[in-house]
This record gives sequence, structure tokens and C-alpha cells, in this order.
Amino acid sequence: MAIRWITIVLMLAITGAQWLTGARAAEPQVPVLWDAKERLPKPDLAALPRLRFLTTIDFPPFNFFDGAGRLSGFHVDLARAICAELGIAEKCQIQALPWAELDVALQKGEGEAIIAGIAATPESRSKYAFSRSYLQFPARFIMPKTNALTEPIFDRLRGKRVGVVAGSAHERMLRDYFGTVQVVPFAQLEELYDGLKAGKVDAGFGDGMRFAFWLGSSNAAACCRFAGGPYLAPEYLGSGMAIATRANDPALAAAFDYALQEISVKGIFAEFYLRYFPVSFF
Repeated sequence: MAIRWITIVLMLAITGAQWLTGARAAEPQVPVLWDAKERLPKPDLAALPRLRFLTTIDFPPFNFFDGAGRLSGFHVDLARAICAELGIAEKCQIQALPWAELDVALQKGEGEAIIAGIAATPESRSKYAFSRSYLQFPARFIMPKTNALTEPIFDRLRGKRVGVVAGSAHERMLRDYFGTVQVVPFAQLEELYDGLKAGKVDAGFGDGMRFAFWLGSSNAAACCRFAGGPYLAPEYLGSGMAIATRANDPALAAAFDYALQEISVKGIFAEFYLRYFPVSFF
């Protein structure tokens, strides 16, 4: 248990996340996944005829069509910013396809990269070359505002009833990392929310991004807030979002790393993050 707990703390330090009090700190927290002191080589993409990003059409706030029918979202803005940093904005295109068609389009040469949240796993790495992660999804606790705990939260949770989606990675993480709580599994996330509002559980544990959307919605009725965290554990939650290229094009994936670091250092990523995630999940 002690080793696992240290792992969480170290992951927080590596990503620049901070222990938070109450729902948020005074200012929204933006994840920092890039070391500003690291020097990545600037790529020369002058010979690249075009850069076509493939993404999905139905995953707001990452990708969606706005009221005027224009493709919009976090991934769209990020792709355009990457092209600008690489000095190839005039060669940049973004095409939205159904999720099931992305891989076929990439392998057929109908695009050079997929920016749609394909998980970087040992299996997927046999098909794709990946950039480094540009966004990760921490686990978070949510609690009623009147009873929300602050860090250090581990001992303060002892004996508390904590709701979690049954059979999820978050349930496994909760049982392994916070073994002193009373785990209350729910079949659906909506049932967890209802249970929290009705006082059937003292806290909920799950995906911070989904919790953030709920906390900012009318359904939450301003009942609750984040408590403790954020907690990053790649062995349970994965390594986050990365850009995928064909496996034989690692140089392009490395070029994305350069652009993503520049976007982070210049504050452009923070602008996008706060635009699309007004209730920060970090």
C-alpha cells in the first residue's frame, strides 16, 4: 500500500499537479506535461507535401460541429496550433470521420495523423507511432460541499462510503490505493451521482473529466465539489491522449512532440484547456 501511495504522489510531482483544497485552488489548475527546460530538436518539414489530421465528428468538447456547421473543438484547435508551430499552416488539413474509419483512412494514406484519443498500448504501438501524451485523465474524489475533505485525504477517508462504477478501472484503483474506505459499487455513473446527492455515499471516485462536466451542469445543482487529488496512475488509467501516425513514420510523431512542447511553454495549451474545460479536472 505504501509503495502504491508513493507512486501517486510521484506522478503528481512529475506532471506539475498540486494538492488541491476544496473544489479547486483559487485559480483553475492546468496540467503541465512538458518540461520547459528540455530541448527538443526543431523538425524540418519543408519536404512534407501536406499534413492531414484525421479526427472524429462526435466527441465534444474534443470534436464537434458548431452552430454554423464548422468543425470545432479542442482537438481541432490543437491540430491547427501544431501546424502553426511547425510552420506548415498552409499545408494543414483536418478531416472528421466516424471512429471506425480512422485507422483504415490512415493506413490507406488518406491522412498522416490521427488526433482522436487512440490509446497508446503495447498492441496499438505495433500499428502506430505515437507522440508523447498531451492530456491525461486523473482520478478524482467528489463530495458534498459541506463535507468536502482536503489533503492529506487518505486517513480522513477511513470508513467513508465511497461510490464508484462497478467493474471499472477506478474501482480497482480505489480498492488498491484506498483500502480503508467502504466501497459502494454502482452500475451506472448516473446512479453514483444520484446516490451522492441523496446521501447514500459520502464521496464518489472516478474520472475527473466526467466529474468536471457533471459538477458544472445543472444536474449537479451546485451540490458538490472536488476533494483531494488529482491522482494519476497509468497502470490503471492509461497514459492519456497522444497523436498517432503510421508505424513507419516516427519522425512525424517526434515533430509533434516539438510542437506540443512549444504550445505548452507558450501558454497556448493552457488557453485551449481552459476554453474547453472551464471546470478544470486537475
